[in-house]
Amino acid sequence: MQRRFRPGSGKRALDAKARAFLDEAAAQAPVSDPLDRIPAPALREMFNPPVREWERPLAPVARVEDLRIPGPAGEIPVRIYTPEGEPPFPALVYFHGGGWVLCDLDTHEGPCRDLANLAGSKVVAVDYRLAPEHRFPAAVEDCLAAT
Repeated sequence: MQRRFRPGSGKRALDAKARAFLDEAAAQAPVSDPLDRIPAPALREMFNPPVREWERPLAPVARVEDLRIPGPAGEIPVRIYTPEGEPPFPALVYFHGGGWVLCDLDTHEGPCRDLANLAGSKVVAVDYRLAPEHRFPAAVEDCLAAT
């Protein structure tokens, strides 16, 4: 059974850009099962690609570096965004959204670039381990290790 959602109105209405994104995503990949019954890897395959494209074109920054830092269960991938301007810069550590299950460094590249530019700060985005493959508190431990 496919679920149908009624658009909100007034204070419950979504931003027009968010509504268009959700409508397009629903048209491309209708969900017939409740999300909690879809395996996480399949959910990522449905969710991550459209999110990666949502923030295009990407804002320019002075530099983007992909590095690995030590973590509690091996190396943790991080991506560092450096804004234009004269260093030194403060640092902001960014943990992407996705409920500890979805998303990655690429899905949140747009917001990280925007943060670097608007805050005049280096942004260190952390690609923590995702559930359910990595049980709690794996993601939290990775995030703590990155700070």
